[in-house]
Amino acid sequence: MMTARNMFAAMVSAISISVSAHAAEVGKPAPAFSAKDAKGVDVSLESLKGKVVVLEWINHGCPFVVKHYGSQNMQKLQQTYTEKGVVWISINSGSKASGSYTDDAAFLKMSTDKGSKASHLIADESGTIGKAYSAKTTPHMFVINKEGVLVYNGAIDSKKTTNAADIATSDNYVAKALDEVLAGKDVTTAKTEPYGCGVKY
Repeated sequence: MMTARNMFAAMVSAISISVSAHAAEVGKPAPAFSAKDAKGVDVSLESLKGKVVVLEWINHGCPFVVKHYGSQNMQKLQQTYTEKGVVWISINSGSKASGSYTDDAAFLKMSTDKGSKASHLIADESGTIGKAYSAKTTPHMFVINKEGVLVYNGAIDSKKTTNAADIATSDNYVAKALDEVLAGKDVTTAKTEPYGCGVKY
């Protein structure tokens, strides 16, 4: 029989990353989550109410991610909008079994080496957050407004290639959504089909 102490220990081990049960749907409250980032800082969507939040699914081994980091496109977006008060969270939901998992130390070093300007890095090895948002690809981008409502879900831009030269002539859906949200407007293009490597749960 499991003792009360053992039951409590099991519960604690199961909630290092927690999320709410409802699905991610544009126009509705974004699934709540709480986790520790790669620096050990507690991060929760609830505590970020009043801030615009970007969720970026990432795997630095993916050529589509390399397109946006190798060109500095992603880092420029991160810096531009975090300087405007946006909280940018990069999430790796790759599992250990898939080979794409990065522990906190490796994730932090890799992101530092790449020049990431993200506010937080979360290693979601269990896939709990990724599955709550139905994150499909790296990158897969989400924008959440100050009220905690999901206002954008989809691709970073309009050209589904690994060629960095295409960035200059593509429509950046995330930048457009953030500009509209920060201006107090509705997001014109709220949902697109994400492209990239599949998230390796």
